[in-house]
Amino acid sequence: MKDSSSRMTYSEKKVAEYLRKMNIEWVYEQPVFVWDGDGRPRVWTPDFYLTQFGIYLEVCGSKEFSYEYRKRIFLENGYCVIFLHVFKGQYQWENHFKRFLYHFLLRRNEAFIDIFQRSRIYFSE
Repeated sequence: MKDSSSRMTYSEKKVAEYLRKMNIEWVYEQPVFVWDGDGRPRVWTPDFYLTQFGIYLEVCGSKEFSYEYRKRIFLENGYCVIFLHVFKGQYQWENHFKRFLYHFLLRRNEAFIDIFQRSRIYFSE
């Protein structure tokens, strides 16, 4: 969580403050490699990478900008990205983040449990 606040937008600073409050470790603008919609290689920098979870956050600071293209490209390239619409209000984006993270971790843990059960891997206590 290196201090990058001098480069952050107001909305990004709000998200960084919230992540600190939640004790969630993050890296600011961790570069990722993507193939864009025309099949060209690109390097994009989502706003935050949550190191504990392997998830990226993209802070959406404007009502006028459509984030659908970025969502599609991240998904097609296999990146899990939470888009936070900070302009919609503090509790709305915070609740969206908590719900998304909760369900993501639940699905991921269920997948691990399923792998162990299918492989008949058991642990003695």
